[in-house]
Amino acid sequence: MQFLNDRLANYLEKVRGLEELNAELERRIREQREEDVPLVCPDYQCYFDTIEDLQQKILCTKAENSRLAVQLDNCKLAADDFRSKYESELSLRQLVENDISGLRGILGELTLCKSDLEAHEESLKEDLLCLKNNHEKEVSVLHGQLGDRLNVELETAPTTDLSRVLDEMRCQYETVLANNHRDVEEWFAVQTEELNQQQLSSAEQLQGCQMEILELKRTATALEIELQAQQSLTESLECTVAETEAQYSTELAQVQGLIDNVEHQLAEIRCDLERQNQEYQVLLDTKARLEGEINTYRGLLEREDSRQVPRNYSQNPPESQRGPRRTILFSQALVKIKSP
Repeated sequence: MQFLNDRLANYLEKVRGLEELNAELERRIREQREEDVPLVCPDYQCYFDTIEDLQQKILCTKAENSRLAVQLDNCKLAADDFRSKYESELSLRQLVENDISGLRGILGELTLCKSDLEAHEESLKEDLLCLKNNHEKEVSVLHGQLGDRLNVELETAPTTDLSRVLDEMRCQYETVLANNHRDVEEWFAVQTEELNQQQLSSAEQLQGCQMEILELKRTATALEIELQAQQSLTESLECTVAETEAQYSTELAQVQGLIDNVEHQLAEIRCDLERQNQEYQVLLDTKARLEGEINTYRGLLEREDSRQVPRNYSQNPPESQRGPRRTILFSQALVKIKSP
């Protein structure tokens, strides 16, 4: 009995120590929960709100990047279109310049032809003057010859009218000369009119070509300016996209760092809670095992006391008086153990 009482006292001390340790752990868990509730939860919600805002910003940035990429592709297509138009206009300009060069050659040939015709006209005028001079000389010679013949005939017999004959010859020569002069003037007028028409048409063609060249130059200049503007816009859009990607990459890295930190804190808190839960479960198992052992010992003591009570009353009354008192003390100790 003394051995059992000693073991019971040891178990009671262990139970009391475990209950104190359990109370201390419960107090620490309660304090930890009271400390964690106002601090962690709002921070998590703040982090979640920040993450949601950043996700919305990332989605908006992706949409903006897609729009800028589409706009950049459109600008590239427009630049290619303007480049093809510029190349076609440049080839057309070269063709027009070649035509102008050919027209200039034709104009030079027409100028040479005009110079030749003018020289021919001058030569015809000189021939006309020579014919006039020769005609006058021939008329004077005929006058001289006819004058001598007139004198001879007058001396012999004045049968014909010399003045009438001279007038007829003069009229014939003048008619021939007038016809030749008129033919030459008509030919010269026709040639001059043709040259003037050719020169006028060449001048009109040259002026039209010059106007077309000026229009093509203005179009090419406008296309070059617009191409440079599109290239500048493309470069600025590419710079904007690069800056936006860099900015949001930095912000995303910062948010990812915050998320990693929060996840690490959550993992530590979860590990701490699991460890405390395991310790608490171990304490509960120990308490249950000790209560089972206490119940077992209490049953043994009650059976031992029930067997010893008749014998003590019959053999030794003072000992029998101490036995129930020990049982009562043991029962009170058990009640104290169960009471917490």
